[in-house]
Amino acid sequence: MGQRLAILDDYQAVAFDYAPWAELAEDGVEVTVFGEPLADVADSLRDFDIIMAMRERTTFDAGLFRQLPKLKLLVTTGMANAAIDLLAAAEQGITVCGTGGSPAAAPELTWALLLAFARRVPFEDRRLRAGNWQSTVGFELSGKTLGVLGLGKIGSKIAGYGKAFGMEVIAWSPNLTEETAAAAGARKVGKEALFRESDVVSVHVRLSERSGGSSGRTNCGSSGPTVSW
Repeated sequence: MGQRLAILDDYQAVAFDYAPWAELAEDGVEVTVFGEPLADVADSLRDFDIIMAMRERTTFDAGLFRQLPKLKLLVTTGMANAAIDLLAAAEQGITVCGTGGSPAAAPELTWALLLAFARRVPFEDRRLRAGNWQSTVGFELSGKTLGVLGLGKIGSKIAGYGKAFGMEVIAWSPNLTEETAAAAGARKVGKEALFRESDVVSVHVRLSERSGGSSGRTNCGSSGPTVSW
């Protein structure tokens, strides 16, 4: 019997659009796609040799790994997945690897959400579909100050979008230099200054013990009266 591969949490039914999974059948690999969350993860995946995890939708910890005796390879979309206990996987002899990602996907979605918020698109869409006239005007991004918390790969793209929309861009990261900020079209400021001066704040720091609380109640309290998150 050939190997069995499970693709998890394919809520949007797009897995087969992004990789030639069907070709694996030629090598005797049986591919099963799970489009909904599993009620009993261990029982459903017990007989699979390979698992493809879509994002961080299913948690893989030591307890689960011990219940998957056949699992040899765990692949995740992207190169980082906080839902996978890497140490526990290694202790069970399970190889974990990740795929490449799109550097534009997260920034584009971020900007779409920002535009939708600024112009009240979801709210006005519901009103229009209910037969009502537009009741708000939103606000322009041009001329506003965009604060980018975390000027990494995603944050740098957001800074570029902000500049393209005529915004002043300021940024803060734990190890950010003025040169790096300038290269992204931003001005380096302190964290308190970022919250105080920004009209819009976009957060792009990876959640960790170090970054936890970086945009908590204390910082929000120092924000100006018109700041948007």
